[in-house]
Amino acid sequence: MFRDSATIARNVHSQVADRIGALIVRGDVLPGDPLPSEVKICEMLDVSRTVVREAIRTLTGKGLVESRAKSGTRVRPREEWNQLDVDVLRWQLEHADVDSYLAKIFQLRNAMEPTAAALAATAATDTDRAALRAAWQAMVAARDNEAFVNADIAFHKQLYIASRNEFFWPIAQMFEVTLRESFRLAALGDHRPRAFEEHRAVMEAIEAGDAERAREATWVLLGNASDDLVRIRGKDPFRKR
Repeated sequence: MFRDSATIARNVHSQVADRIGALIVRGDVLPGDPLPSEVKICEMLDVSRTVVREAIRTLTGKGLVESRAKSGTRVRPREEWNQLDVDVLRWQLEHADVDSYLAKIFQLRNAMEPTAAALAATAATDTDRAALRAAWQAMVAARDNEAFVNADIAFHKQLYIASRNEFFWPIAQMFEVTLRESFRLAALGDHRPRAFEEHRAVMEAIEAGDAERAREATWVLLGNASDDLVRIRGKDPFRKR
């Protein structure tokens, strides 16, 4: 199927945004520093100024840069980046230290997931509960690690969605990117039968409408998941540095 010129242009400016975004996140251009001029970027990447401007617009929307008339385009402080943006997450994960990444992911999950499970116990719809059970059944039926990881991610995404609190939903969406590596590592262990039971405990507490039981079951699941990663990696990424 032929692609129209608008689609091709979008692909090109997305590629340019990807190149520049990765450089920023990697630290090649520091917060407060200016990006090269449009003309320079055009020469470096062999693209038009229109493409560069669209790429800069994309990065501006992600909070990475800001453009001003007299000072050009500069990198914004890291705390002002849209850290839940899928591309920003991907760029960070591509260049992150694995142990630091794992520790931060579990800090987020420990802070949010038990509460999301408790909310889901009282707010989930019939559709939410059915989707959660379908994800759990897919975990049990998985015949290889990739299928297991996909089903595990689907389960945890659905848990956040089932909270029926829209402020939790961006976390569910980011898990496709952020949890894949930690779940891939965990899938290498021999804990799968126990994981089935832990996820079923969370699911059944939500189905029963028991918020405290859902919260406690999630704490158990997270605690064992972090222990599994320590055992598999042979070191503790969660130790205080």
